[in-house]
Amino acid sequence: MSTPMAKNRFSEGSGPSQRQLRVGELIRRTLSDVLNRGDIHDPDLNRLSITVGEVRTSPDLKVATAYVLPLGGKGQEEVVELLKRNQGELRRAVSKKLTLKYAPELRFRLDETFDRMDETRRLFAQDDVRRDVED
Repeated sequence: MSTPMAKNRFSEGSGPSQRQLRVGELIRRTLSDVLNRGDIHDPDLNRLSITVGEVRTSPDLKVATAYVLPLGGKGQEEVVELLKRNQGELRRAVSKKLTLKYAPELRFRLDETFDRMDETRRLFAQDDVRRDVED
């Protein structure tokens, strides 16, 4: 039975806990190492250079969502499909190197942070926006 305080702590809108952030960063580093070393038995995946920008974990740490982007940004959908196809092996490789009670289920999404930053820069460069900001 959960207490009202526990419900509020993980309610929508509140940020991740320090534990979630710490474990997410550990998973991010470990997943990056596994991908960089080519420890996975899929030559299609090993030929790619993939950046793991962030990993967000669920409050119970059983699900980890990795935000990834291929080097150069080309073949984004292919990268996500290859990672999904090798999800089990990646999960085992990551969990072998971490000391967590449970091996988290790995999910993969495209990291759109850079696209949003480019769009923000483009918006701020527009004359009417720059004029509004300067006022």
